[in-house]
Amino acid sequence: MRHVSDDQRRSRLAVRHALAPDFRVATPESVTGAMTVLHATEPATVHLSCQARTTDLRPADVDRALYQERTLVKQLAMRRTLFVFPRELLPAVWPSASARVAAGERTRLVRDLVATGTTTDGDEWLDRARAEVLAALTAAPDGLQPTEIRRAVPMIDVTLDITTADPRVSTRVLTYLGAAGDIVRAVNAGGWHLSRPRWTLMSSWLPSAEHAVAADGYREIVRRWLFTFGPGTEDDLVWWLGATKGIVRAALAALGAVQVSLDGGGTGWLLPDDLDDLPDPGPWAALLPVLDPTVMGWQHRDFYLGPHRAGIFDRRGNAGTTAWYAGRVVGCWTQDPAGVVRLRLLEDVPDEARRLLSAEADRLTQWCAGFRVPTIYNSPAMRA
Repeated sequence: MRHVSDDQRRSRLAVRHALAPDFRVATPESVTGAMTVLHATEPATVHLSCQARTTDLRPADVDRALYQERTLVKQLAMRRTLFVFPRELLPAVWPSASARVAAGERTRLVRDLVATGTTTDGDEWLDRARAEVLAALTAAPDGLQPTEIRRAVPMIDVTLDITTADPRVSTRVLTYLGAAGDIVRAVNAGGWHLSRPRWTLMSSWLPSAEHAVAADGYREIVRRWLFTFGPGTEDDLVWWLGATKGIVRAALAALGAVQVSLDGGGTGWLLPDDLDDLPDPGPWAALLPVLDPTVMGWQHRDFYLGPHRAGIFDRRGNAGTTAWYAGRVVGCWTQDPAGVVRLRLLEDVPDEARRLLSAEADRLTQWCAGFRVPTIYNSPAMRA
């Protein structure tokens, strides 16, 4: 069995994730293509993830790809997380990871509607609500904001007497319809760091979109994950995909994925045509935002986190900002009241690392131009 060392994994990460300077890319589409998907739970993450992997990109360039050219699309998928997908990957995710999330959303909402006495037939109620929301959006080709949808469909403008889930039915209905691919977060009415979407019909936003079947969809998502994040373990894939071992094993078998041994005795997987070592990228540094896909790509993270997991991740598994040198997390970054990026290193690093990290901090400071990026995911290292 071929062996892939941690050093080789870190070299692959730098090259495939477009983080080393010589491997940076040019457009939002090329960033997303390199990363498979971008995390979009916080809208600013999308733009900052692109900034870290490009040289001349501005927030307006990302917005243009999202809302004008529509080459990138926001979609709820793996682990009930909002991602930005390349448009061409959506037909694979709709019947697989997104459908799995939609089914769970529907089951829980139907249960809660009945349990709170809102209706005696939760399925019938939700089907009727879906039809009314789609009809309202059909009559509004430019899309509607959530408040406008609630006015147009009063039946969803209710609050459940419940403490175990979101009590706002309208939010949960829109979440379900978005996961199902019926509707999409279209034009954002806020700035690049805010999430104020106008919802519209997916069939209007992407009129020529087609759907794969579930098994083919999972296979394509796993193929892209292996290219971006491989070698990774079965556990990594199960966690990232939010699926079962059976689904992951079937996709690996269909792809002819190859087992490799990892430092520490684990077993990873690579695509059969991706077994060669990638070039050493040389010294590099990067500053990544909260929930960046590189930080969130694996379940087993020791090869790049070392001893810093407790400082970088909160108790729910959400990653804060990270400072990287030579393929490892060595600290985090914050902004002072003037918007200047400040480094917080969690270990001693060589002078070269400090120079490269300081250059990235200056570059990000200039890019933000005095704007302080808001976040709710302040890790222990950031708070310190």
